[in-house]
Amino acid sequence: MWAPLVRHIRPDRTTPNGKVAGVLTGVDATDQPRTVIADDDVRYTEAALADAVGRLTRAGIVAPQNHFRPLPWHARWDTARSLINRALGADYPGTLVVRREFAADGYRGDVLFENLELLRTVEARGGRVEWAKDLFVERRPPTPAHFRSQRIRQAYDSFAQPARLAAELTLLPALLLQARRPLGYLMWAAAAIAVAERGSRVDGGRRIYPTTAALWAPAWVAERAVTAWLAVGWRALGGVPYAGGRLRHAASSARRLRRAASVERAPLERRALR
Repeated sequence: MWAPLVRHIRPDRTTPNGKVAGVLTGVDATDQPRTVIADDDVRYTEAALADAVGRLTRAGIVAPQNHFRPLPWHARWDTARSLINRALGADYPGTLVVRREFAADGYRGDVLFENLELLRTVEARGGRVEWAKDLFVERRPPTPAHFRSQRIRQAYDSFAQPARLAAELTLLPALLLQARRPLGYLMWAAAAIAVAERGSRVDGGRRIYPTTAALWAPAWVAERAVTAWLAVGWRALGGVPYAGGRLRHAASSARRLRRAASVERAPLERRALR
């Protein structure tokens, strides 16, 4: 069906995280300067695609904002996560647009949070990251079963963000202590909703997110309070179960990637001096 429009290529790499193998195969197969990476549930419009690619004139990699359409209950639940991320920084999408020069040398393929790994790798190589929170790209929601299977995996991603992980691990003890004064849970819920509502208003989000989206934030916070500790348990067992094995690392630290990039540049700099 796609034959007149695209070249469909079987991945020719083997990496513990299979998504990375697909990306590297695609980058190797073209000499075009701009590459769009997207999960199979991402749905660009022509205008959004042109906008995303156009932003590479001033950035090394562009991270649009995904949002679910349609919105069954579990997609609304996960939308709360996106809103909280937007309020506190930026949400990590299932699609990136990158300049080939920053991706051609590849990136680590044995990590769970492969999008963060690529973003940090590009930045370490000198590319600017543009968090395009005003560029909204649709994403089809997963099945309820797949949604449930991703709960601990998403929490495990926080191992790549130590400050965030520490904050998430404090949630469960704090919520358990609050049981002595149950009315305090109303304040917790109100705070979570307020943060999510702020995220829905960032960069034109009100025209995309339904007015009730922030009301799901308390459910997501309660979920993360539990799954953060379950992720610690997985870490103790050797990592996240993935494709018959385990992925121990969420993503490389920015410091490690900067150090690796400086080692890569050193031979080129010595050659230039000669």
